[in-house]
Amino acid sequence: MDEEDLERALFARMRWNAPLSVEHAGLLMDRLELGPGLRVADIGSGWGELLLRVVERGGREVRGIGVDTDVRALARGREAARQRGLAERVEFVEADVASWREMADRVLCVGASHAFGGTGGALEALRGLVPAGGRLLYGDGYWTAEPSGRAVELFGEEMMPLAGLLEAARAGGWRVIHMSVADQREWDDFESTFRAGRQEWLLAHPGDPRAGEVRDWLDSREREYVEVYRGVLGFAYLVLAH
Repeated sequence: MDEEDLERALFARMRWNAPLSVEHAGLLMDRLELGPGLRVADIGSGWGELLLRVVERGGREVRGIGVDTDVRALARGREAARQRGLAERVEFVEADVASWREMADRVLCVGASHAFGGTGGALEALRGLVPAGGRLLYGDGYWTAEPSGRAVELFGEEMMPLAGLLEAARAGGWRVIHMSVADQREWDDFESTFRAGRQEWLLAHPGDPRAGEVRDWLDSREREYVEVYRGVLGFAYLVLAH
């Protein structure tokens, strides 16, 4: 296995790069009020699994575009679109999300606030992408309990409690149409599937010269999750309008 295959294994078992169940995703799509002829943009799409499901759920006339800088993830998204018969309706574009200016009827931005410099910058920039009558599905982290210094080091000083996140949305000119948060099972599944691809690689290649480094990374990530931010870091999904 070459270096590229090892990197690909990092996300291989993940449905999407967020703590989100299929059922929860369905609820969020309902709250987006999808309908014929809509244009959907996923800002920081990664491989765009949520975007693909939104387009599928919206019907044949819905079109989508995923924007990201990760060329490997974009290639995965294009292949998934092709396999599901969506290649003519879903485009994946390599671009800096912070400088993206094309508006869409429905905008998704889940776990990508860092690309805008944090929550405040993201909420301000995204407002320019959503027309009146449109909807934004915004996903971001928040503190569920007082964080340790190590947790703040990992996730940044701008992270705020849920009440602060909602206040930031209102201060940015948004109205909160829907709010829900990831539960513990969603978090545990997210963290486990993030590690699962490399866990499988390690079990299949115990004698590889890189095995020790991969093992140390896996163990360190698991310890960080369980000891530093499990039950401390939350993730909220907001459907917003202005």
